[in-house]
Amino acid sequence: MRQQEELVPKKAKDLSVLFEEAIKELEALGSEFENERKALSNLKERLLQERFHLAVLGQFKRGKSTFINALLGEEILPTAVLPLTAVPTFVLFGPRARVRVLFEEGKEETWEGEDPEELLRFLSQFVTEARNPENTRSVSQVEVSYPSPLLEAGVVLIDTPGIGSTLRHNTEATLNFLPQCDAAVFLLSTDPPVTEAEVEFLQSVRSKVAHLFFVLNKVDYLKEEEVTSLFSFIKDVLRKEAGIEGELPIFPVSARLALEGKKKNDPDLLHRSGIPKVVQYLLTFLAQEKRDTLQVALAKKAVDVLDNLVMHLRLVLRSLEMPLRDLDERLRIFTEKIREAERQRVQLGDLLSGERKRMVALLEEQAEHLRQKARTHLFTVVEQCLATQHTHPEEAIRTTLAEAIPAFFERELSEIASAFAKRVAEVLEPYEQKVQELVETVRRTASELFDIPYTSPKSSETFAMYRRPYWITHKWYTHFSFLPEGVLSALLPAKVRQAKIVRRIQQEIEELVTSNVENLRWATLQNLNQTFHQFSEALEEQLEKTIAATYGAIEKAHLRRVEKSQNLQAEIASLSAASRVFTELQAEFASFTQYRNL
Repeated sequence: MRQQEELVPKKAKDLSVLFEEAIKELEALGSEFENERKALSNLKERLLQERFHLAVLGQFKRGKSTFINALLGEEILPTAVLPLTAVPTFVLFGPRARVRVLFEEGKEETWEGEDPEELLRFLSQFVTEARNPENTRSVSQVEVSYPSPLLEAGVVLIDTPGIGSTLRHNTEATLNFLPQCDAAVFLLSTDPPVTEAEVEFLQSVRSKVAHLFFVLNKVDYLKEEEVTSLFSFIKDVLRKEAGIEGELPIFPVSARLALEGKKKNDPDLLHRSGIPKVVQYLLTFLAQEKRDTLQVALAKKAVDVLDNLVMHLRLVLRSLEMPLRDLDERLRIFTEKIREAERQRVQLGDLLSGERKRMVALLEEQAEHLRQKARTHLFTVVEQCLATQHTHPEEAIRTTLAEAIPAFFERELSEIASAFAKRVAEVLEPYEQKVQELVETVRRTASELFDIPYTSPKSSETFAMYRRPYWITHKWYTHFSFLPEGVLSALLPAKVRQAKIVRRIQQEIEELVTSNVENLRWATLQNLNQTFHQFSEALEEQLEKTIAATYGAIEKAHLRRVEKSQNLQAEIASLSAASRVFTELQAEFASFTQYRNL
């Protein structure tokens, strides 16, 4: 365990300390700057709660669950010779062992304790075929919290359904989920090294995940020269057959030796297992890259918060120092500019509402197109069954549809989600630019009227299609009732009887298509509405913050001048000192944005 602890890199203390200093200074300024203090506190919280999502992929019997257990140093996840249920399992840090099981109908069950064996028994009820065959308990996902150093460093491990052991639509569900992950590890083993199913899966995976690396498990059964030869073979297959380009990190490990080394407290066995090298790679390369990216993004946002604050302080200072007559005239001019900005913001809101309606209309068109496509596809599937099953085709049709429906709609879900995400981004981008122009106009007007330095905001928010952050499970409707033929129907000629069967099948398929398309249409509609709502709120908030930092600051200073405050000189001195402090803090935050060009 000590070896693993030494591999955990230091957290980003410098940026965290900088946030602390800025928050403390804002608290000293008083409640007037509570919004800025909350904004920096939220950014600091995001920094401290960073998570690195790592999906573990692989074929059945490659040892995925054993590999995850080896990373944790404890047998937490069940392993078996039979396939595990296709239920995604998220393993994240917690001060003590805890399991949270989420069901499709919205309910949940929890377990908490100290005994790993009890945890294993509880978990097995929901994620193994022996205890939950074909997921009859309707589990949507499982979250396991555990006090592991690797997890405490911010890594969330995600155990996915194994390819080759589950229904095909589970592969589609896995592929749909991968873009939400920061990286994926693909588990191979020595028996055999790479299968055709794995190559086919990797061809789809390579474009779905930003970072992909490989682990060759069970190397303790091979000689050193055999491992070298196998590495060369695997890399050749991955490049030529799977189309994996660039660097190919492959780590030889023995998950079995790692767990044995943990149980026996044997550092030599742990070292020979190769697991510490995998942990080091995760934490010093992939996790570090995410941390740096997050730091730059949060530092840019902090620069903007302090930029508005410094502008606020400078405007108040100029408003307190200049002659009251000059202040009145400049405030009048600025008031007109603010009114014009507000009018333009309302117009943008109306235009955005129209864009949302057009996107909803497009969704309805897509839904109708999908209904037609689904009818054709499913009826073709049934026709094939009828052509090959001349007696009692009911069971074959039920089985075939139960497989065909989820596979078809999972694929369509992925395509529709991607298409709408791209279209939404194209639609919203011009509106974001227009609001940025309004913000620039307000800031530039304030700078020119009150003769203070002008700076342009550094960060840019990326607005994307709203998506739930975790695995999305869909309850596809697959039940095909197929009412039995009556006695009279059985006496009809074969062609007439076949025609009646076909008509009944058409009715059944129509109901299945309607239910499943509505399921997908409704989910996409909710995403669209949520995206436009969040986007509108963000743009409005952006303009309101700019107006508060400029016009609001001048108005408050003007009010104090009119009321003839007795402490103007002391206030000017205090604000001047605060302006210098926050300008220096702003420069320190800006230094973090130089690490990479985002």
